[in-house]
Amino acid sequence: MTSDWDYTQADLIAELGEVGLRDGDTVFVHASLDELGRLKELSDSAEIYKAVYDGLRSIVGDQGTILVPTYTFSFCKREVFDVQTTPTDGGPWSTSTGFLEYFRKRPGVIRSADPIHTVAGLGPKSEQLLNDLPNTCFGVDSVHDRLAKAGAKICMLGVGLDEATFRHHVEEIAQVPFRFKKLFTGYVRDGESLRKAGWVYNVRIMSDNGFPDGTRLERKAIEAGACRVARLGLGEIKAIGCKEFFDLTLGELTHDHWSTARGPAGDPVELEKRRVGIPAFTATLPVNATEAEMMDELWSLPRDLVSDGYDVALEALATQLPMTIHEYPTGTECWSWIVPEKWTCREAYLETMDGKRLFSYADNPLHVVSYSLPFDGVVSRELLLRHLYVHPRIAEAVPFIFKYYERDWGLCCSKTLRDSLRDDKYRVVIDTDFSYSTLKVGEVVIPGQTDECIVLCSHLCHPHQANDDLTGVIVGVKVAQELLKRKTLRYTYRYLIVPETIGSIAYLSHNPALVPRIKGGMFLEMLGLDYPHALQLSFQANTELDLCFALAMKQRNHHGWTGPFRTVIGNDERQFNGPGVRIPFLSLSRVLPPSSPDWPYREYHSSFDNPSLVSIKHLGDSREMLLAMIDTLESNKVPVNKFKGEPFCSRYGLHVDWYSNPEGHNSLFNILDRVDGTRSLAEIATECGVSFEAVKSTIDELERCGLVEFADKQGPSARIEHPVAPRRDPRSNSLADPATNSGRCLPNSDASLDNLR
Repeated sequence: MTSDWDYTQADLIAELGEVGLRDGDTVFVHASLDELGRLKELSDSAEIYKAVYDGLRSIVGDQGTILVPTYTFSFCKREVFDVQTTPTDGGPWSTSTGFLEYFRKRPGVIRSADPIHTVAGLGPKSEQLLNDLPNTCFGVDSVHDRLAKAGAKICMLGVGLDEATFRHHVEEIAQVPFRFKKLFTGYVRDGESLRKAGWVYNVRIMSDNGFPDGTRLERKAIEAGACRVARLGLGEIKAIGCKEFFDLTLGELTHDHWSTARGPAGDPVELEKRRVGIPAFTATLPVNATEAEMMDELWSLPRDLVSDGYDVALEALATQLPMTIHEYPTGTECWSWIVPEKWTCREAYLETMDGKRLFSYADNPLHVVSYSLPFDGVVSRELLLRHLYVHPRIAEAVPFIFKYYERDWGLCCSKTLRDSLRDDKYRVVIDTDFSYSTLKVGEVVIPGQTDECIVLCSHLCHPHQANDDLTGVIVGVKVAQELLKRKTLRYTYRYLIVPETIGSIAYLSHNPALVPRIKGGMFLEMLGLDYPHALQLSFQANTELDLCFALAMKQRNHHGWTGPFRTVIGNDERQFNGPGVRIPFLSLSRVLPPSSPDWPYREYHSSFDNPSLVSIKHLGDSREMLLAMIDTLESNKVPVNKFKGEPFCSRYGLHVDWYSNPEGHNSLFNILDRVDGTRSLAEIATECGVSFEAVKSTIDELERCGLVEFADKQGPSARIEHPVAPRRDPRSNSLADPATNSGRCLPNSDASLDNLR
């Protein structure tokens, strides 16, 4: 006779004990109750769920803590996560969604604020396990990390151990090659509180090779006796200690990094390339390409943050300089930042319902938001307009819009076109893909006499943009080419070509030993326009680089202007100047002042930022400006007096007559007053309000006369204490006449004392 049931509650309690659950245990339960069959005398779902819960509670007792996965994946679905009300998404790890919801709604249950892998718990340890979690699903101090440290157990009711989520925690710790950290953002509601949050989820590569497969691990756990198995009804119960499962999984992954994935093993970047497809565009530059050749070949490439277009452009530039390309894999932690995925757009367009195509990615890559999510569907005009961006100033321009870390879909067009949209519905197609890859930073090292270095930097990442910031890249390349010809540089120079913000952070965070040796640097951007140069000072504002670069710009371009940190334009100089780094980093640009309604320039981040906007002459002038700044820094030294008191200038032919040139006379003695081994040439020039060249020429003449020497030639000593003996004027055969106080002004006076006027 066939029974109308498969197991009883007593059977459940007995088998829970058989697999090792005890009074006072903390247990994380996965449940697929249908696999166990029918529970005796119960047909109502709520009664079955209560019986299963009561069975678990009877085995662990009042001092035991029960937890279940009430995962919602809210941020993955771009939904608000409400800690109290968002329902559970079941899955292969726990198909009994009804039981999970029954448990979640029980009085006294605590639920974690994880908007992806939220967990519900009931028992004395629930608060310490689920409250105040870091914003990550796995890893250090996550729920699973706390479970292992608390000596908790994992219980699988009708579901295999291969579905235990805990395995993914170990995979993150082991840094398996087929999974990577990805940031998701959204809103978390907890009672009356609604806050924006970011959450890190260790996701898998989308290649089939990376598909989860814990079956081999389950067999190992059973064979080793770590996982205990008991038959119940039509299925099985399995249980294992979290610590034992952690050690076993870590051991297997150490032996074979792909042991918990479908495989076969492979380079995840290459696997993802095959899945996504290879780009059709290329770029080739001749040896020693001109500014115009670089602009024409590279500007139209889709150089998104991490993309094939960016990579192609960087590889082309690497033919111009001895460049090392550093690669930082997707998901890599860079201080508080995470390297994003590569973004690929195959196609994107907007059509009317009768098939008339209004614009497409093929026309201009700016027509789709950079890092847009894929989308394919018919939308209302109202919804379309919420996702359709226009330029704020130029009605005919297509804007450049990006959403690197905010997950959404979007298109861009001219304001004129948007204003013409009158239909009720439109068809939107955005065929994009996100894939595991590497963020790339190009580095050119130009050796100097010391390993103390100056960094030059520009970003390559804006698609279909010329002035911002391909001009900065081109000027940087040309300056680096010139510096490579020089054999007597004091400092080592490093030129970095980066994707904006994350590129500099990736480089700095992975070169901590270099940071103390970076004296300072300059970010180069937007240098092709017909505006005066703008120099943005470092955060400190008064460093040697600030003084030298400001003096050089004032000497070379009287129309140039300077502004404090974060007041001219904002870019990667922020990362070098930031807390914990504090490298004095300036920026050089040609932009309008912030008070201008067209700041930083009218065509900024638009389809009008194309080669017609850029003057090759201005790029050359910017190259010369930066080289002049570098020359000033290279020449800047600290003069140390070998004289005491006010020197007898006529004795050395240094006199400037007060009657005929009172301003020059005062300037000379203002300089002499400051030659005491405590100020550099740049500091003296700044304090005296004269040019760096005038001070340098004056100090060079004092050195020729034996009145000063430079601190960097004497080591750390700031003052020289030996007297100066009378000496013959080296420019004549007679001594300067002390009685008449006669003597000549410095030779080549246009660059020396006459400049003191």
